[in-house]
Amino acid sequence: MVTIGNLSVHFGSRDLFSNITLFIGPRERMGLVGKNGAGKSTLLKILAGLQTPSSGSVAMTRGTTVGYLAQEMEHRSGVTIREEAASAFSETLEMQQRMDELMDAIAVHEDYTSDDYANKIEEIETISHRLSLVDATKMDEKIERVLRGLGFKNEDFDRELSEFSGGWKMRVQLGKLLLKNPDLLLLDEPTNHLDIESIQWLEEFLVDYEGAIVLISHDRTFLDAVTKRTVEISKARIYDYKFSYSKYIEQRLEEIERAENAAANQAKYVEKTQKLIDKFRAKKDKAAFAQTLIRKLDKLEKVEVDDIDSTSLNMRFPPAPHAGKVILKGHHIGKAFGEKRLFSDVEFMINRGEKIALIGKNGVGKTTLLKVILSQLEHEGDIEWGHAIQMGYYAQNQSEELDGEKTVFQTIDDEAVGEIRTQIRGLLGAFLFGRDEIDKKVKVLSGGEKARLALCKLLLKPTNFLIMDEPTNHLDLVSKEVLKQALSQYDGTLLVVSHDRDFLKELTDTVYEILPNRLKTWKGDVIDFLKEKKAESIAIYEQAQLVKKSAPSVGKEIKVSAKEDEREGKKRQQQLAKIESQIQALELKVKELEEAMNHLDYTDIAKVNQQVGLLDSKKRELDDKYQEWEVLSTS
Repeated sequence: MVTIGNLSVHFGSRDLFSNITLFIGPRERMGLVGKNGAGKSTLLKILAGLQTPSSGSVAMTRGTTVGYLAQEMEHRSGVTIREEAASAFSETLEMQQRMDELMDAIAVHEDYTSDDYANKIEEIETISHRLSLVDATKMDEKIERVLRGLGFKNEDFDRELSEFSGGWKMRVQLGKLLLKNPDLLLLDEPTNHLDIESIQWLEEFLVDYEGAIVLISHDRTFLDAVTKRTVEISKARIYDYKFSYSKYIEQRLEEIERAENAAANQAKYVEKTQKLIDKFRAKKDKAAFAQTLIRKLDKLEKVEVDDIDSTSLNMRFPPAPHAGKVILKGHHIGKAFGEKRLFSDVEFMINRGEKIALIGKNGVGKTTLLKVILSQLEHEGDIEWGHAIQMGYYAQNQSEELDGEKTVFQTIDDEAVGEIRTQIRGLLGAFLFGRDEIDKKVKVLSGGEKARLALCKLLLKPTNFLIMDEPTNHLDLVSKEVLKQALSQYDGTLLVVSHDRDFLKELTDTVYEILPNRLKTWKGDVIDFLKEKKAESIAIYEQAQLVKKSAPSVGKEIKVSAKEDEREGKKRQQQLAKIESQIQALELKVKELEEAMNHLDYTDIAKVNQQVGLLDSKKRELDDKYQEWEVLSTS
């Protein structure tokens, strides 16, 4: 479908690509990986026809349609979400009009053997195929399915696009692309502005997608779920494997190891042979033998070992200063913006050493809760800090808050105090800022470079409580792994907001999920939490379907007596009242147990474990009652 031939891109004296060749098939699932600045986005732009290579060619099968999602896009104003999404079908309407024109033309055609007639028939076949893929008769249904899958609510559809943040606008552009259903889908970091649930929906959508996909992502779990082929760009070359990312990494390292062993064996052979040549070259009766050995070495094909790009940032957090047993408590925390309430009466307690993942759908208030904790927003309720807390904060837009007019060196030099001031160059070097980079102004840095610089600032002062809001945005896969390792070794307390499941996996030991008007707590790994959440969602959905099936269908003349209807209503109200009473009792019990935790003797490990187990049990029981209440109240 798409053939890339001897493609090269040069920026001054630097080769971004050098004579790369690649073929993309009709149902390709390709993950494009490499370090920040390797040229991944440039290659997508060339495929999209937005950038011209220095040399080489890109050839596509006739009629191939291309959809491209960039990391940053311009957005229309004065249109609603629904109208913007519906504009995806403008091409369909044009195709239908062109089809009518072609059908009228061949109806009056007289020469059925002419090239013109053959070309028209071929165009009709191409358009028919495209129309069958799009299936415009179900346009409204498709728009709603895609927008809901990407996290929009029904009441959002008729709101103006300008009312939404950049991340939500980007979701609309992604939705438009999916609705257009192009033959080749080019996606540059599509998960950057999605929450975990929307990422899971997008995974399932793309797995069933009928066209080809070339995907750039720093989300390892997402890559593994969607792609079946990995192409790495490294040092102007490409490495192409028919595996998803995780399998590719294993295969690549094995190949390099085999090549290194083969090169070592070859070097031993050459050394041994050269010694024989030197030994026999001066002897008349052995000169012919020496010449034979020389010819053998000349013909020997040298084993090449790939020069793998192994540079990575070197990150380690300073030891955490001692803090009290309780880091932070929240009592009856609530926050509303006008009539929109995000949460209310939220209770939580963060203990020393905990590593907590804060998750939830976009818009439910994750960043807002962090800002409440940081006293950056007025709020209801009280925040109670523990003893000797030294906090570090990485904001979601941390890299954007850097002073663009300062150099890289000045950015760190102005923040550093004490002994670390003598180590600034070494510290910047550990974050991959070499001699040429430290004098660059921040405004010319890439998104990934700014993110690394913002992380570097975080290491200038010791902390015992780290709050991080989407720290992996703009980091490549290798840098994310280094950050994860550094946070795993961090001996302080961590509260992190992230939509990256692979990053959170085995990093955190507690999950806080923000739901409308409450905070759900889960002790354990985020992956186990997501599996259980999905199972609960399926169970609730199936129960709702059973309720629907048991209800009278539209159009059927089934009459239910008023008395029976009233009796069912009273029964439901009684059940709801009973569950609400149980919820109140459990909430009181959970609160009592949490208070009791404050007065425990933490040297009595057995007692502590018993109390923690009892508290977790009651919290799970409370969550089950919430789920039961939700199912009953919506059925």
